[in-house]
Amino acid sequence: MRIVVSGGTGLVGGALVRGLRSDGHGVVILTRRPEAVQGLPDGTEVAAWDARAVEPLVPVIEGADAVVHLAGEGVAEGRWTDEKKRRIRSSRVDSSRAIADAIERCGQRPAVLVQASAVGYYGGRGDEELNESSPPGAGFLPEVCVEWEEASASVAAVGVRRPLLRTGIVLAENGGALPRMALPFRLFGGGPVGDGRQWMPWIHLEDEVRAIRFLLGSDDATGPYNLTAPEPLRNREFCRALGGALGRPSWIPAPAFALKLAFGEMAQILLEGQRALPARLEEAGFEFRFRQVETALEDLVGG
Repeated sequence: MRIVVSGGTGLVGGALVRGLRSDGHGVVILTRRPEAVQGLPDGTEVAAWDARAVEPLVPVIEGADAVVHLAGEGVAEGRWTDEKKRRIRSSRVDSSRAIADAIERCGQRPAVLVQASAVGYYGGRGDEELNESSPPGAGFLPEVCVEWEEASASVAAVGVRRPLLRTGIVLAENGGALPRMALPFRLFGGGPVGDGRQWMPWIHLEDEVRAIRFLLGSDDATGPYNLTAPEPLRNREFCRALGGALGRPSWIPAPAFALKLAFGEMAQILLEGQRALPARLEEAGFEFRFRQVETALEDLVGG
């Protein structure tokens, strides 16, 4: 297969590209600065794209078997200023619309567009169990996720299958949220965030990549899929498991008021959660390797 990947130098995209290349698939990475990309697997192609323009995409996507669109501005880095919010929305919505427009202009279209999204779609919902049929929540992140998903919906009209990846917190050894969460524990200062009751919809990086590849290869897979482990847990339980994996205590909380002072509106990512369950993914036959957080953390940070 020939697969075009946006966000192919990020945490998830990089792992996906390595897996696809190891299996002999042709991969083209879309990136703003091709000259700055390093460490790619041998044979990986790179194409310049500014995440907005349509015309340069058409010859890259033409004849490809699949497109995986993972690109987007990080949401958990710094305060949500008006400019930051604009970049978060634009990097997802505008880029997805451009991908869809380019696909529609191709003479030989890919069979599938795998479109990134996030469990932020559901907003903060307390203890409510959330599956893919649950409605969106209210607030900035749910609104962005709804627009993000709708931006590429037009490809269905030209026969392109479109699985949507509502991904949770991706746990990885050398990137993403886990190293930042683990640092206070390593310094004997770790503990729950706020009251610790918020749910954490997590997934091991390996299962995230396996799920994407599963949906790529499933001819009837379309629509939203929660990419979260089947056993979500509360933040305080996660912190206890992380402390155990690191051989450190878990008793110094990060007060909610301090997080709100430090991060403003962005603190809702830390203080709210989603009890999201991968109902459709498991119904389709996907088998998680890491179902329990203790097993995942032992694999990633255990001694």
